[in-house]
Amino acid sequence: MNFSNIVQSTNEDSDYVRNKLIEFNSQHVLNGRYEEINLCLKNDKEEIVAGLNSAICWNWMEIDILWVHVDYREQGYGKKLLEEAEKISREKNCSFIKLNTFSFQAPDFYKKYGYKIIAVIENAPNDYKHYYLLKELL
Repeated sequence: MNFSNIVQSTNEDSDYVRNKLIEFNSQHVLNGRYEEINLCLKNDKEEIVAGLNSAICWNWMEIDILWVHVDYREQGYGKKLLEEAEKISREKNCSFIKLNTFSFQAPDFYKKYGYKIIAVIENAPNDYKHYYLLKELL
């Protein structure tokens, strides 16, 4: 069998690979699920000023991105998105939420809302820390 060179995946290629892994996983873990839950806040001009991208996998939610535009920070929008994600997680019977953040981003923000640090990678990126956090919902 002859393979071509490795190439950068398209979005469709990435979706295919993700779905194939989900298919494989569901053969080994009953009640498998993968559902993207993406939220955003818009201002009165319909511009996105904050957003949260996440996925529910089996019995947890994994938050990939929580972002608030610099002009809208310190106004409770991140909190609102986090609370909505937690509400959805509980409605979908998730046991916990996990996420990661960097020391120059928001570890203290997440700790304020009950997230516990479960791992830290030093010097990632250079001179910073990469935090992994978890919040139990049960």
